[in-house]
Amino acid sequence: MNMSNKFTDDLKGTGNEVKGEVKEQYGKATGDVSKQAEGKFDKLKGAAQHKLADAKEAVTNKVEELEQKFEAKKNKDQ
Repeated sequence: MNMSNKFTDDLKGTGNEVKGEVKEQYGKATGDVSKQAEGKFDKLKGAAQHKLADAKEAVTNKVEELEQKFEAKKNKDQ
């Protein structure tokens, strides 16, 4: 995963967290329980997007590491 994709995923996560916080605070201020729930959901969605971005990056890094080891072994054996 290149840094651009991680940045994009993290940015989306942050956007959802901020949107969720605004909705939740608006809901608290107006007594709108539904809006509060939407806000909490958006914040959870944002947190999940951050975790997903981290997981995708970790898997990609591991795959690249294994590919490099495989290539090094293949070149050594030739």
